[in-house]
Amino acid sequence: MTSKMIRYILIVGILLPQSLAHPGFFTSIGQMTDLIHTEKDLVISLKDYIKAEEDKLEQIKKWAEKLDRLTSTATKDPEGFVGHPVNAFKLMKRLNTEWSELENLVLKDMSDGFISNLTIQRQYFPNDEDQVGAAKALLRLQDTYNLDTDTISKGNLPGVKHKSFLTVEDCFELGKVAYTEADYYHTELWMEQALRQLDEGEVSTTDKVSVLDYLSYAVYQQGDLDKALLLTKKLLELDPEHQRANGNLKYFEYIMAKEKDANKSASDDQSDQKTTLKKKGVAADYLPERQKYEMLCRGEGIKMTPRRQKKLFCRYHDGNRNPKFILAPAKQEDEWDKPRIIRFHDIISDAEIEIVKDLAKPRLSRATVHDPETGKLTTAQYRVSKSAWLSGYENPVVSRINMRIQDLTGLDVSTAEELQVANYGVGGQYEPHFDFARKDEPDAFKELGTGNRIATWLFYMSDVSAGGATVFPEVGASVWPKKGTAVFWYNLFASGEGDYSTRHAACPVLVGNKWVSNKWLHERGQEFRRPCTLSELE
Repeated sequence: MTSKMIRYILIVGILLPQSLAHPGFFTSIGQMTDLIHTEKDLVISLKDYIKAEEDKLEQIKKWAEKLDRLTSTATKDPEGFVGHPVNAFKLMKRLNTEWSELENLVLKDMSDGFISNLTIQRQYFPNDEDQVGAAKALLRLQDTYNLDTDTISKGNLPGVKHKSFLTVEDCFELGKVAYTEADYYHTELWMEQALRQLDEGEVSTTDKVSVLDYLSYAVYQQGDLDKALLLTKKLLELDPEHQRANGNLKYFEYIMAKEKDANKSASDDQSDQKTTLKKKGVAADYLPERQKYEMLCRGEGIKMTPRRQKKLFCRYHDGNRNPKFILAPAKQEDEWDKPRIIRFHDIISDAEIEIVKDLAKPRLSRATVHDPETGKLTTAQYRVSKSAWLSGYENPVVSRINMRIQDLTGLDVSTAEELQVANYGVGGQYEPHFDFARKDEPDAFKELGTGNRIATWLFYMSDVSAGGATVFPEVGASVWPKKGTAVFWYNLFASGEGDYSTRHAACPVLVGNKWVSNKWLHERGQEFRRPCTLSELE
């Protein structure tokens, strides 16, 4: 979003910058790498244009130097110079022909190729919505992983291969994005970071006045009137004629005077308190388990007791004497006891992963969730990823993977949903959710006609440099991505009742790229493979 899009209005006596809000940003690493190649192509085209301009200027320079020498000689004895018939002819020729040729050379537009390429590539460029979405993803990572603005600005993130820095303009832009979302907490953090970098001497097109303008209002909105007043005065020291700041100053002083009069009748301990207007409200995307969820994403979750850990084992699994796994059993590891989460190691090869990814990439689109009211698939703000669905009949590798799941779980995959492939890009996540439909969502999978989701199988098709864990906030479990492995758990008890401890989330990817694929297995066809029990919670 550019500064030209900013408009100013008067609200409750305070002039504040206001800009349009944007919806969420949804992307994938695949699309981002395409943009890298697009930009590289444009850089090559730009360098070609620069070379063409330099060649043109070199021709003009040589022509100018030649004429400079010629005219310097001619002006010393004009009559004698033109008295030579060859000089007279060449003078006529230069002025009549050559200067016109030079004019054409100067006017020649060397940018045609570059502009044409830029116009073609522009259709693939991200727009304002994408830029805002990328900024919001960065703010989401900042919160989830407890990162301060200076750490992000200096690029000191865990597992980074290509360190990158944020300029004053970048910090200012992040602050503005937060501002448009009425997220004054992050506005304050990023405007303060921009101000620090300016104070440290960073050269920038963004000035302190602009930063202080946003910062003072963000601080005011969070209730710190004293600090807002101080920042406004600092702004006016830099720009005494700033209309909005002068108006805000008068308003702040009026409010403070009014508060002071009101405090005279209050008790001493109340009168000594800091002047505040309002308390920070609850975020629009607040989740009851937000704190626990983010702690698990950081690896700070509840640790399992040694007694419970002793009950977790590694083993070789032959799929209940399945011929395919008798001689080459699968490697199984218990990740958690209740709910039982099992990891299978080396269960999908690198070659299979690449085939699945290649099949999915052309059809990746915004991931969807089941609407509990309509039973149909829809997009949701709490799921940020790209996904594609692959059928077993379209490729033998997909069919082989499906059968492997059936052989190892003992469940019928003919009633399962298609293999879903997901790519989590910048800040990609899936907030805490249930895979199964609850009792108040009777129509969630009605169109499928295969009953509820009895179990989930999740392949990890990439390692992740930082972040990207699968966490279960209800029980405190964290499962970290490891390429070539898969995790499996039952969403329903054998009785058919939902296991609410399986509520889980995909943590935001902090650094790197996360590819997963999952298979949701349904109740139909499992009647004799997993018989019902009489106990509701078994």
